[in-house]
This record gives sequence, structure tokens and C-alpha cells, in this order.
Amino acid sequence: MPNASEVASRVHDGVHSANPFQTVSSHSKNSVIAYKIITPISWLVLVITSVYYDFAAPHEGKYSRHTIWRQNSVRHSPFALNSIITSLYWIALFIIQIPYVASLFQNSEQVENHNTAYNLAPHFIFNNLLWMGFIHLWCRSYFWWAELLVIVNFFQLTFTYFRYPSTTKITHAAALAGPLAFSFVALYWTGAAAVHSHHFAGRVAANVFIWTWAVYGGFYLFVFKDWTMGFALSILSAALGVAQFLTVIVAVQWIEAFIIMALLFLVSLAVAVPGVVGKEPFRRGEVVSEDRERAPLLADSSNNV
Repeated sequence: MPNASEVASRVHDGVHSANPFQTVSSHSKNSVIAYKIITPISWLVLVITSVYYDFAAPHEGKYSRHTIWRQNSVRHSPFALNSIITSLYWIALFIIQIPYVASLFQNSEQVENHNTAYNLAPHFIFNNLLWMGFIHLWCRSYFWWAELLVIVNFFQLTFTYFRYPSTTKITHAAALAGPLAFSFVALYWTGAAAVHSHHFAGRVAANVFIWTWAVYGGFYLFVFKDWTMGFALSILSAALGVAQFLTVIVAVQWIEAFIIMALLFLVSLAVAVPGVVGKEPFRRGEVVSEDRERAPLLADSSNNV
């Protein structure tokens, strides 16, 4: 008969094995199969939902119903985005997510940091489901509920970002930096639409809060050397600047957006170029081999002998 400590240990292991967001060093056969099935399905459903609501408005709902970008025009705000640039951003993001999804089906010997890909899978699935729910709510004018989903996704992606510092560049951009950057921008985009901040006071507040984009991007650039986050926010700042310029020319919001875009782009380029040419490692996305991790320890041990 097991004693109390053994029972407590089994309960602890059971709770952690049931938690899909727990960082683990290995995965069971059943969890691997589940990730291989659910991950591509969630990605495909989000792609289909995004494309469908780009061109078709929902037929049911209590409030006004529009396509994604028609809603962006109807609820125009100081944080409204340009449809073309933002759509290209998401198309590029969906494309670079394909190698990450494909990596789940490759052998661990073929893919570096293979276990991290499975650790990221539940967060990636959750991100896809939340964005799918967001699109349904956004197109049906449930802005506050849509904002709630954005907040939840922003925090879960932020926690995931700090939990997995070692991923490949493509996986980092596809599963972490790209979705997180848009989640941050969507906090303002959806919130401004929810309060319908097209009035003077709303624009004055927007002229102040837009600089948090530069601060947020600068944090990841200077602390983590994450140029993928910098470039992502630079593109989205361009989407904001173009949208504001084409609708409200006599304003400073588009000027500030373009200034932030330029700053983030230049700093991101300065951070990225040394890593690309091999002078400085990619701090966030670099995958360090086991031999390289052990090298300093081996050197120390040899000196002590």
C-alpha cells in the first residue's frame, strides 16, 4: 500500500501531466499524436475563417455585421489599420507558420530543438482558437468581448515568449513574435473601436498612447535583441500610418506612426545585420547545441585536473 508521500507524488505528476501549458522535457505518444492532429487543424480553420470574413459578412448577430475590413472602416478610430498592409502581414505570418507546423511531423533527429516545438504546440493552438473567436466577435460588433480575447491572448503569448527563450528563428517569428506583435497592436485597434474614439479627446489620447508602440518594441530590441519583434511592429506601424494618412490627413497620428515605423525599422536592422553575417548571435531565436552548452564546463573541468 503506497504511503502518503507516494500518493502526493502521484497526484503532483498527474496534475502536471494534465496541464497542456506545462514545460516538459518529453511528451507522451498520445500528446504527440494530439498535437499533430489539432495543430494543423487549428491553423487551417483560422486561415479559412480569416479569408472568409475578409470577403463575407456574417448573417447572424444582434448588432451590425460587416467583413473584417468593412468593420475597420465603419468603426474608424485613431488606431484603425490599413487593410492591404495588415492583410499582407497575416499572409506572410501564415506562410512562415507552415514550417513550424511541419516540424511537428519530422523526426527529432531532423529538427533542432524538436521538443520545444511540441512545448509550443498548445500555445499555438490556443492562439489560433482565440483569433478565430476574435474574428467572429469583431465582425459581429461585439467589441468588448473581442477585446477580452485579445487581452487573454496577449498575456498567454507574453508568458510563452519568456518561457521559451531558445527556439529557431523561423519558429520564434511564426509562433511567438509575429502573433504577439499583432496582439499588442490589436489591444489598441479593438479598444479604440469599442469606445468609438473618433472624437477630439480620443485622438488626443491616441497621439500620446501611440508612443507606447515605440517603447514596447524598444524593450524587446534592447533587452532581448529581438529584431523579429521590431520588424513586425514596424510593419504594423506602417499599416497604422497609411490608414490614418488616407483618412485624416490634417492630424499628427500618421506622422507619429511613420516616425515610430522608421525608428523600429532602423534599430531592428542594426540589431539584425550583425546576427545575419555571423558577428553576433540571435539572442532570442538561437538554438545552442548540447556540445556548445557543455564546452565551458568541459574546459573548466580540464583546467581543474
